[in-house]
Amino acid sequence: MKVMNRLIKSALVVALSLSALPLVASAQKFPDKPIKILVPFPPGGGTDFVSRIVGAKLGELTGWQVVVENKPGAGGNLAIEFASKAPADGYTLVMGQTDNMMLGPWLFNNLTYDSVKSFAPVIQVSVTPAGIGSSPTSGIKTPQDLVTKGKTKEGLRWGTAGLGTLGHIIGEDFKKRADINLLQVPYKGAGPAIVDVMGGQVDVYIGTLASLAPHAKSGKLVAVAVSSAKRSSEFPDVKTLDETVAKGMDFSIWTGLFAPAGTPPATIEILNKELNRVLASPDVIARMKAGGVDPGGGTAAAFGAFVAKDYANWGRIIKESGVKIN
Repeated sequence: MKVMNRLIKSALVVALSLSALPLVASAQKFPDKPIKILVPFPPGGGTDFVSRIVGAKLGELTGWQVVVENKPGAGGNLAIEFASKAPADGYTLVMGQTDNMMLGPWLFNNLTYDSVKSFAPVIQVSVTPAGIGSSPTSGIKTPQDLVTKGKTKEGLRWGTAGLGTLGHIIGEDFKKRADINLLQVPYKGAGPAIVDVMGGQVDVYIGTLASLAPHAKSGKLVAVAVSSAKRSSEFPDVKTLDETVAKGMDFSIWTGLFAPAGTPPATIEILNKELNRVLASPDVIARMKAGGVDPGGGTAAAFGAFVAKDYANWGRIIKESGVKIN
């Protein structure tokens, strides 16, 4: 009988070991199909700029199939919400940023995702100040010109990437600090907003410096100001709002990749490791900095702690501003 019991126990151990093999093999072979990076805005903006640099380099360094897909709508919230409901397997990532991850849930009552609970942070990708750009024919070239235009009867027509974006919040803050008449004009991303600025339909556009940089360097737009307290290293001659007409303003925009909550930690670790390689690549650093963007990096845990802290901070800022979309 003792011999029989030993044989049964041995058989059970072997069976359990064999049943675990598919799970181990599955973890070891990730990824075995294309990885999709969702971009919450149309082509032509700063988030799209960063996403395509990172997606292309990730595929180049690893040999993985990486697909970058634009999914705009609702101020960037549409893609975030979609990603929160995707399978938690590491194959659907979203390039979240300050607009949709930090501001959206505090401004919109109908969102179904929680920026902290619904996602597994993978890595911080970039940080950049917001920039304000105008058409060369608009007559708006300096921060003081913004105030002068804002003091007129028609006011300053202020284009943004959408309701509830950081550009929207900066506009409301600037309006109060400078005591001007400011008309918010929301678009479905930076691309269409910039087209209308160049065409004279709106006075200025505010968004990531990356979305404005190529147009400012080509002379199609004038870089009027940046929203951070410090000047951009890429545009050192462009003054800040803080040093000129709106003391105390200091806003920047970050981007980061997120997976749905419940994604296996081992998968997050693989993604984080390879993305750190991407962000440390000299050509990626050079391209980002040329666009006015500082590359990120670091552990998933550190990014998660940053997200939780920044989310609470923006909740306080939104509450104090009194801004509410619905």
